[in-house]
Amino acid sequence: MEEEIKDTILDNESIGNRIRQGREALELTRDQLAELLGISSYYLGQLERGERQMSLPVLVKISEKLHVSLDYLVLGKDSHESHDTTEIEALLKKCSKKELELVIKLIKTVLPYTN
Repeated sequence: MEEEIKDTILDNESIGNRIRQGREALELTRDQLAELLGISSYYLGQLERGERQMSLPVLVKISEKLHVSLDYLVLGKDSHESHDTTEIEALLKKCSKKELELVIKLIKTVLPYTN
């Protein structure tokens, strides 16, 4: 395992694409995410384009604000952690289309501000 990690070359462009996709999935502008992270929008743009490699603390903040694992951001793989979503799934099945749209909008609004 240790050798596998040493041989891993970080693909900044792929990491940047995953950051951009995560930001867009939450319907955040670059300025909004940069503000949440405490970094400049210009720097975030460089990260999203793969032009710069970020520090570990910035990577962790991005992971937290986008609600994705570090494994996913760095390697494109989901972590082995799973969340018990059965209660949420049961509640969502009872919702009308209009209620589902409202729940999705609410989640997208709240998630960036947690952590």
